[in-house]
Amino acid sequence: MFNWFKRKAPAKEAAREPHTIFSTHLPVSRDAGQRYAAHMEQAIRMMPEVVGGTMDEADYSALKLTPTPTVTNGALMDWYASQSFIGWQACALLAQHWLIDKACSMPARDATRNGWDAVTVDGDELDDESAKILKKYDKKYRVKWQAEQMVRMGRIFGIRMAIFKVNSTDPEYYKKPFNPDGVEPGSYKGISQVDPYWCAPLLDAAATSDPGNIHFYEPTFWIIGGVTYHRSHLHIFRTAEPPDVLKPMYMYGGIPVAQQIMERVYAAERVANEGPLLAMSKRTNVWLTNMSAFQMAGDEALQKMQQWIAFRDNFGIKIGDKEADDFKQFETSLADLDAVIMNQFQIVAAAARVPATKLLGTSPKGFNATGEYEEASYHEELESIQEHDLTPFLERHHLLSMLSEGKEPVETTVSWRPLDAPTAKELAETNLVKAQTDVQLVQSGGIQSSDVLKRVAQDPDSGYFQLGQDSDDALAELGLSDAAIGAARELGIV
Repeated sequence: MFNWFKRKAPAKEAAREPHTIFSTHLPVSRDAGQRYAAHMEQAIRMMPEVVGGTMDEADYSALKLTPTPTVTNGALMDWYASQSFIGWQACALLAQHWLIDKACSMPARDATRNGWDAVTVDGDELDDESAKILKKYDKKYRVKWQAEQMVRMGRIFGIRMAIFKVNSTDPEYYKKPFNPDGVEPGSYKGISQVDPYWCAPLLDAAATSDPGNIHFYEPTFWIIGGVTYHRSHLHIFRTAEPPDVLKPMYMYGGIPVAQQIMERVYAAERVANEGPLLAMSKRTNVWLTNMSAFQMAGDEALQKMQQWIAFRDNFGIKIGDKEADDFKQFETSLADLDAVIMNQFQIVAAAARVPATKLLGTSPKGFNATGEYEEASYHEELESIQEHDLTPFLERHHLLSMLSEGKEPVETTVSWRPLDAPTAKELAETNLVKAQTDVQLVQSGGIQSSDVLKRVAQDPDSGYFQLGQDSDDALAELGLSDAAIGAARELGIV
């Protein structure tokens, strides 16, 4: 017992390098540069062989970037090189976490929520027959859900495959490049999406030997379920695409969002978990007593300590010897702890390219921000997803829909509806500003009242959409010109 408070001499051990699960705490050693070089060697070895030789024989030795102490900090490069592809199975496990799933799902839902309108490539409306066909196939094959799942799962894995299923009489249909003439009426059966671990890339000689090739380092074929698909039959969604030297390591996919944010999510959750722990242990009590007498008392001293512990909370009474004991209490300040926690989650939101106000449903803390800029930036991100990833997907679906219906295909594109729908109050305020502008222009002689009526009738949000259309049609049947119709309106005849 008397040896309780004696400090033991540390045993002689080999020095251990600190290690945690955070990549920022990777042990720094002298062979860090060699480990980085090993990462690069692995990426080089994963490059596919080409006809007549390999990438190394094609004089690409400059890709083997072996750092030297005078050029590159080996420890620094080792830290970056350690953040390589974690594997699709690991991405699937990470997606179970509520925050990672939300960061991957929210942009997908927001980008597709308000839908789209199919139009001609010139921006004109489609004829009624074509519009009805496309709406029917959109509903039949749940295309809005397909578009949402493509973005969501693509952000989780870094790549997502969509197969446009066509029942063709040609056994080589999928192996050949896509040809619209090969799509027969009634042959289009919908869209199938496949997780990347069921897909195997296959590159031909042109895709591996000529860096100037348009499709260099892009798989020419994908083997899925024993079927060889030419890339033109697939719509492939990728997130951040790595450079050529790393594409084989990522199996020709993008860098998963789940991988990019996993460490920051862990750090944010750890900090959040510290909150209740600090709240329950913020008071540190110190009991100053005669340590020699305490040691001599033995079990009696331990029993006395247990009794004191039982009374130390706010609902009990601390009892001690007035002459021999001294009590002190230290408080751990919890001020700004909420801001520290929120800052960690805001870093997660920044890495996921989703505003914290959307991801967490709360106002940002610590950055003195209102959230307006974040919302505008988020809309730009969503518009990029719509334009670069979803529009080509929908254009192929609409083409196959018309071919399958036996209709001469019309070259279409997609006009995305606004991401934000104005409230009734905002719409009324906008119409008021437009009306005030019209009054000023009419009074100054810039336009006539008939022009105002025409604008109001053509504005879907004015509340008077298509006003007077029937009378205009009747007057047009009489052969009256637009000027005559305008004059008739000025005189109040119509």
